[in-house]
Amino acid sequence: MKHLNRRSFFCSFLSDGGASVMYASGKYSSRGPALIPRMKTKHRIYYIALFSVVLLGLIATGMFQFWPHSIESSAEWTLEKGSVHDAPLIRLPASSPIPERGDLSCRMHTCFDVYRCGYNPKNKIKVYIYPLQRFVDEFGVPISSTGLSREYNDLLSAISDSDFYTDDVTRACLFIPSIDVLNQNSLRIRETAQALAMLPRWDKGMNHLLFNMLPGGPPDYNTALDVPRDRALLAGGGFSTWTYRQGYDVSIPVYSPLSADVMLPERQPGPRRYFILSSQTAIHREYRAELERLKEENGEALLLLDKCSNLSQGAASARKRCYKGQVYDYPQILQESSFCVVLRGARLGQAALSDVLQAGCVPVILADSYILPFSEVLDWKRASVVIPEEKLSEMYTILKSIPHRQVEEMQRQAHWFWEAYFSSMKAIGLTTLQIVNDRIYPYAARTYEQWNNPPVVKWSSVNSPLFLPLIPPRAPGFTAVVLTYDRVESLFRVITEISKVPSLAKLLVVWNNQNKSPPEESLWPKVGVPLKVVRTKENKLSNRFFPYDEIETEAVLAIDDDIIMLTSDELQFGYEVWREFPDRLVGYPGRLHLWDHEMGKWKYESEWTNEVSMVLTGAAFYHKYFNYLYTYKMPGDIKNWVDAHMNCEDIAMNFLVANITGKAPIKVTPRKKFKCPECTAIDGLSLDQTHMVERSECINKFASVFGTMPLKVVEHRADPVLYKDDFPEKLKSFPNIGSL
Repeated sequence: MKHLNRRSFFCSFLSDGGASVMYASGKYSSRGPALIPRMKTKHRIYYIALFSVVLLGLIATGMFQFWPHSIESSAEWTLEKGSVHDAPLIRLPASSPIPERGDLSCRMHTCFDVYRCGYNPKNKIKVYIYPLQRFVDEFGVPISSTGLSREYNDLLSAISDSDFYTDDVTRACLFIPSIDVLNQNSLRIRETAQALAMLPRWDKGMNHLLFNMLPGGPPDYNTALDVPRDRALLAGGGFSTWTYRQGYDVSIPVYSPLSADVMLPERQPGPRRYFILSSQTAIHREYRAELERLKEENGEALLLLDKCSNLSQGAASARKRCYKGQVYDYPQILQESSFCVVLRGARLGQAALSDVLQAGCVPVILADSYILPFSEVLDWKRASVVIPEEKLSEMYTILKSIPHRQVEEMQRQAHWFWEAYFSSMKAIGLTTLQIVNDRIYPYAARTYEQWNNPPVVKWSSVNSPLFLPLIPPRAPGFTAVVLTYDRVESLFRVITEISKVPSLAKLLVVWNNQNKSPPEESLWPKVGVPLKVVRTKENKLSNRFFPYDEIETEAVLAIDDDIIMLTSDELQFGYEVWREFPDRLVGYPGRLHLWDHEMGKWKYESEWTNEVSMVLTGAAFYHKYFNYLYTYKMPGDIKNWVDAHMNCEDIAMNFLVANITGKAPIKVTPRKKFKCPECTAIDGLSLDQTHMVERSECINKFASVFGTMPLKVVEHRADPVLYKDDFPEKLKSFPNIGSL
């Protein structure tokens, strides 16, 4: 077969002045459009057995004569090595029908047949890709100057390799033409529309999806594809509020081959060399004048780049930017700025947005009426700053008002948006299909968190205690997590006592002192289980509930470095109780919340009551799943509030578990307080006079954030069966249970 050995560029001027470069190529990957489709042969063995000679003849004849003309073949979409010229040639008569312009009133319930999708156990739409064909007019002139671009080829290949794809046209819910309309500049509008209308399942575009990234053309540059398309859905890269059909079309990014071909080094969020950077070329003269004025006012904080006039035009110059004769590598320079300007150009959609996100630079978007990519599901407030074009002069002041911590979070989110949704044609295509899928199967749709939260948590490796077996296995035991600061002598005594518990599997010491190093390894107590020391970056109480990778057991014992009074029997009994109730907090001293009618608010009550609604996590068992919830799913600003006040992390955990499970904690053994003989008012946090008052404030604060009071009150505790019985100690499983 002949191979297409040329690579043709097709360019369209964007606001960055450079060209959005896409390649046309005839080489394909291992799966994709079937240039020579293959017949399904489910019953081949049967037929070979009966009519082998005849069947082989029919297969050979069909492959080379009949199948190229059947675009509804059930063959798999497979990109085989070959040339675009191997695709069947379809001539379009001048009188071929032309679809209507497009119905702006279309919505999923009016222009999409959801019944075609039907029910399936996986809640996945099935997508059919038309076999590749070459459309020409009656004079033999192609409808496109570039044919099948590399980008569209990658897109179709990704879809064909996904769970969405089906080669059975009768099962399809969504149809994707193999006609490449990504770049309108390369299309003949009328003839492309005629080719779409000739598709056998077109039916006025019903349930068809078109991908377009560069819409419109000079002089007006329409913000949606100009090709008449009837009722087809459009995944477009430059929608405005005037052309976007909410809940029907999908706004997609303009893919940037430049950023995709460059592997930028990983850059941690934080302050950068420049505060604001503008890297787009051929910006409108009024915008550039305003940016130059901002540069004069703010000096080195703003870097204003333009194209390099002293470099020859080509692919190399597209990766360079200049400022007063100094040359910068692009897009690498974007990593040197906290904020990067993304201005509209002739088109609203800009490939520069993808470059900026890849660099982890927070995009400052000035493009009035622009529908941001995937804004139906992505929360762009977390990753960008959108400023009206008329407020360009106020940009520096607006950005300076954003707190540093928020800027770092936005940098992190921006890079993750690129990685998850912008980085390849595969990411763009599958994200588009997932959005359509969520509309059709809303009950199985992704949540806001799934779309917008980076997958920093390995949830798949953590089982929720709500769905564990009735009793978790005893063999794995528990991990003791000891939070400490600098009470080394007390810490060593705690480690020594805990090591006597039969079910202890591992000791994890969380060293919360950044100004002092942990003792040398030789000084630590010798224990019969692994002992690991983790040094934290900041002194936070929430560090005790972080989901450390070292925690491999389901059960966690949170314990302070001064809890030296608990016996090994008490700890072992607490673990046995937790095994029967793995969705509960199981602890020792209990506490209670009460409503103060005089003050009209909640009150924290200490030990001497008949009821319990909380247990102190100075020593408490719980499932490690709650570490993930505490760290990544705690409502509102509770976690930050706890760290700022250095108090109430145990109350916050009680609120969280009770809110998730709807159940009260379990108090074990009669102990009501932790007595530390060596502790004084200087080093004992709980002895502070303001402690109880602040604990009451915590309860009211948390109840306000949760919007309810989740804590449940109970009047019982768990004790060993023979705890009070007058039996010999040697007959009791837990003889050494401490007193109050």
